[in-house]
Order: sequence, then structure tokens, then C-alpha cells
Amino acid sequence: MAAPVDGVGKPSAERSPFNSTSFQKKTRSKLISIPGTRPSVQNGQLLVSTGVTSLDYLLGGGLAVGTVLLIEEDRYDSYSRMILKYFLAEGVVCRHELFVAAAQDNPDDILQELPAPILDDVAIHKPVDQPRLSCEPQDSLDAMKIAWRYQNLPKVQSALASTSRFGHYYDVSKTMEPEIRQAAKCHHFYLPEHPTQSSTTHSPMIESYSALLKSLQEVIHREGFDIAASMPKSRNILRVGLQSLGSALWGDDLSCHDNPRHSHALTTFLYGLRALLRSSLAVAVVTVPSHLIQDRALMGSITRLCDNAIALESFKGSERETNPLYKDYHGLLHVHQVPHLNCLASQLPDHKDLAFKLKRKQFTIERLHLPPDLSETVSRVSRGELAGATMVASACGSGTSGTKHLDF
Repeated sequence: MAAPVDGVGKPSAERSPFNSTSFQKKTRSKLISIPGTRPSVQNGQLLVSTGVTSLDYLLGGGLAVGTVLLIEEDRYDSYSRMILKYFLAEGVVCRHELFVAAAQDNPDDILQELPAPILDDVAIHKPVDQPRLSCEPQDSLDAMKIAWRYQNLPKVQSALASTSRFGHYYDVSKTMEPEIRQAAKCHHFYLPEHPTQSSTTHSPMIESYSALLKSLQEVIHREGFDIAASMPKSRNILRVGLQSLGSALWGDDLSCHDNPRHSHALTTFLYGLRALLRSSLAVAVVTVPSHLIQDRALMGSITRLCDNAIALESFKGSERETNPLYKDYHGLLHVHQVPHLNCLASQLPDHKDLAFKLKRKQFTIERLHLPPDLSETVSRVSRGELAGATMVASACGSGTSGTKHLDF
């Protein structure tokens, strides 16, 4: 039998205050406040800085917690190693915990080579269009005129930077002081110190990857980075840096044979890694020597199993190193994968032609802008192609005077 309703037929003032209205005030859920993080303005995801401000701009403001960033190494593994050190150095400055795994270099040696932070540096981004002063003569402002079809276009800005500063700046010419480095808590996984045995099971994951995933899982559960665990008083971020996965040093034969035996070992590991990070306050940066992997379809599967994927194409040892067109850059950067977090459409970079360069103290990513072809020394076509183009233009323009312009 249903309970009697006493409030029926009575004035609203005599009713219970709990049943006076069906509308309830919605309270916002408290965001996790962790030093060195901020929420994304696009999807509300918690972000951390990679240590490279221009790379944060490409990734939509930073690297989302719980995701994996894949870096396809350059041929000499110099710039990808530098980005990994930037990522770890940012974690040291923000007092995040680190997990460094490598098969060739000892993690202690990697940490000793971290760049020194510039703590008192403040980035000042000048506006593109400077206001014109009234005292400037009009003749000097109109000294150079460009074509009318280009005069209303915005000026090109090569630097990639947002209006708000996120992260710190570092000096690659100096190493981090031991006092700052030792203040951060770091967990190491050095493969020679973890001897593996041949497994009798038919698991697609090799023993080195299995031991690495097990070690990372133990650190996440032991140190309280698991979201499902009880909420401690203070939360922190675990930054995971995995160097040169897929190389022969890890016991993987992806880069040694056209038909490797362990073709699904790395993909299985990345699948387990991403599932582990999704339920923890951790973020990972993985470097892979993609130029040694012959199977492009397998490399595509590796890329799709990561949330972010960039590739570094260094000019070192190639014809572009001595080409005057690329004298201001050290390589090209390709964005192969962007995350789809809490939304159906991802935020794509507004510029696809990207290049990186290493200054005296800083590594930056910029929009690629080639100089105009105005001299014989800087030419985009060979002399034979140039002669053929001249003959075609002469045949098309016979009987007319002046120069024919082609608009693209």
C-alpha cells in the first residue's frame, strides 16, 4: 500500500520544504588542482606542458593527461632525444614524478643531461601589426608597396605561440643543477638490469615489453597514480619517458627483418600502455625509430595506437643540409596523429608546413617559409627545366609585347 500524501490540498507554505520544488541547483564538479597542469579550453581535459612551448601549441595547448605522444625519431636520434629531455625537465621543475625506461642509455645518464631551466625568463610576444605613430612621415611608410591583391593579407608570423604562457623555458647549452634534479622523484627501468627469460606461453608481447609494462603498473598502483584508488591528500602527475621502443636493443626484430617474428609485440604493448594510462594520472612520451621499420602498414598501426604522433625529419646528412633554401632550419616536423578527446572532431594544426631549428640555447618549431627565388644561386628548378619553361613561354607569348603573369 502506498503511503498517504499529507501535502495534497494544503497551501504550499504548509508543505514540506523538501518537496517545495523539483528544481535543484547544480554544483560544478571540482577540478583536480595539480601544480604544472591546467584544463583545456576545448574539451576540459587536464593538460601538462611538453617543455617546448611551440609543441604545446601544436597539440592544442599541451599534452593531455592519460595520453601517449609518439615521436618518430630522426635518423641520428638527436632531436627526438632532445624533446624527450625537455619533457622530463619540465616534470622536474613542476615537481612531477618521473618514470624513465631505456635499453641503451642508463636512465641516470639521461637525467644528468637535462637542460637547465630559465626560471626568470618571461616571454613577450610582440603584436604582428605595430601601431603607426603620428610623427612618422608618410613617405617612409609608403616607400615599399606590394601588389593590391596581397596588401590586405595578414603578415606572416613564423613563431608558434599562444597568448598565455604555459610551461617553462630551458637553455640547452647548460645542464640542470643536481640540486634541482635530485628534488624530483624518479623511477628507473634499465633493461640490462632486468634480465628476461624466454617465455613458454604464446603471448604476442615479448618479455622485455612485458617486464616494462609490469614495472610501470606497479609504480602507478604503489605511488597512488591510479584514479580508482583512494584519493590521497595531494595528487601528482607521473611523466613516463620510453626511449627507442621497437629497436633491436629491446629484443624486438621490427627493424631487423622484413617479416619479423614479433610483428605484434610493440602494438600489443602500446595497447596495454594506453589502457593503463587512461585510468591513471600519468602521461607518456614514446620514441620509435620509424625509419628502420620497413612495414609501413605496421607503422600505421603503431601510430593509430597513440593519441599524438609527430615525426622528425632531420636535414643532417641529406642534400637539404647544404641547400640555401633551408639554411635557417635543421629539419621538418610532420604531424601524423592528433587526439580525439571528449569530442568527435579534433583540433588540427592551422599550418601543415612545419620546421624545427636548434638555436644556441633553445629548440623551437616554426612555420616553414622559404625565401623568394630571386637569384641564380637560390633556384628551385634546374637549368634544363628553366630553359624549357622559357621556350614554352616564348611560344605562347609570340606576337605580344610585355610579360605574361600567371596567377595561382
